[in-house]
Amino acid sequence: MLERPRPRFVEPRVLASGTTALYFRIPTYYRELGCAIPNEPLGTSYEAACGEDGKGGRAATLNALFDEWNNTRKGEPNDTTRIARYGTIDWLFREYKTNKAYTEKVSERSRPDYERVMQMICDATDKKGQRVGGRPIKSVTPRAADKLYDKLIKGRKGERLRQGEKVVSLCRKAWRVARRLYPELFNREVPNPWESLTLKSRVKAKKHAVTREEVYRFAWGCIEHDKPEPAAIAVICFEWLQRPENVVAGILKWPDYRSKKWPHAIRIEHHKNKTLVWHPLEEEIEGETVKFYVEAEKIISHLPKLGIPMIMRKIEKGENKGDAKKWSYPGIEKVVQTMRKKIDGVSPLFTLDACRHGGMTELEEAELTEGQGRALSGHKTSQAYKGYAKETMQRALAATRKRHAHLLAHRQIDEQKQAEEQNDKSFPNEAAESLPNGPRKGKQNKPISVAASSS
Repeated sequence: MLERPRPRFVEPRVLASGTTALYFRIPTYYRELGCAIPNEPLGTSYEAACGEDGKGGRAATLNALFDEWNNTRKGEPNDTTRIARYGTIDWLFREYKTNKAYTEKVSERSRPDYERVMQMICDATDKKGQRVGGRPIKSVTPRAADKLYDKLIKGRKGERLRQGEKVVSLCRKAWRVARRLYPELFNREVPNPWESLTLKSRVKAKKHAVTREEVYRFAWGCIEHDKPEPAAIAVICFEWLQRPENVVAGILKWPDYRSKKWPHAIRIEHHKNKTLVWHPLEEEIEGETVKFYVEAEKIISHLPKLGIPMIMRKIEKGENKGDAKKWSYPGIEKVVQTMRKKIDGVSPLFTLDACRHGGMTELEEAELTEGQGRALSGHKTSQAYKGYAKETMQRALAATRKRHAHLLAHRQIDEQKQAEEQNDKSFPNEAAESLPNGPRKGKQNKPISVAASSS
């Protein structure tokens, strides 16, 4: 890690565990001049702290803040096209991106979309042609928020309602985060104009889910074309339900697979909700070993061990040719798109996301209880788990079977009752025979004669 480019004010330190961590530290010289930008731990991931080439990540954001302060101190003009003015909507989104609500809660895979939505909001114009991003935060009233929402959902081919949902969700969160730190910049009466905004309803499209046969058809096709990485990712997402961005980011490591401590299991970490799930790979039954994922482990056996992360690739060009590095998510997506065109029988809708959705659907088709399904998927809430359950024909068939069995049971009870009623009508006096003092059937009770006693 130390051989890679190190941005300004970034210091590496070796922790007690032996891991190298990165820290952003402003020198004492600038502290004494009044620099209030706080020192900050950047974590152990170089890409998250400094970007791929040392020019991005959290360090780039903090250094941009320092440049703005330093230019102001020296009396030099700041680049107004790049530096946001304090208290504006441009500034609000910049502050949001430096907050932990963004740096720790928004995944690397989702950040480009967040950036696009923020840029779209700021570049929108009002009736006077002024950018929304340059306006003060207080200028966005509930009515202004409604108008901005109505404007941003308009598209060439109709209303873009999903985009409107992203706008409202992002603004609601950014306003909430910034207001906690800078309450004086917000309206006292309505501090968050996005909270009660009414969204237009839409029919939500269901994400595509692939079948087991299609996953392994794709995986073996990739193996034949000497592309084991996308093959392994597809199988991991389907069988062990790890999110594809986590697999690509290197969260799944070789020590997680059949380790010395857990030789019969694989450890899956769900970075989104900080959940760890151990999936058993085999079981001893009456002295025989039953393997649960035979074909999946055959696919994984084709992966080259290039480093600690399970999914890595060799650099083919440049000074670092031959070295191993992690895949970028857009890079692996391009490979998946290319391979699905080459492999027969693979749908054009095949994606890594669809592999995980397919695995979740298989849990439902297997008629697992919700608790059993969540034990495998790593979902913490019932709502999150149900969101991935697909309404397939297999699920409908299982539900129909149970419903039909319920109907047959009630129909049998009704028929039994009708038979009993029919019997009662055919033998109206049958019940009287059971009465101990009742009249006998077909006979009349004779009066009892009592002999008079002689006095």
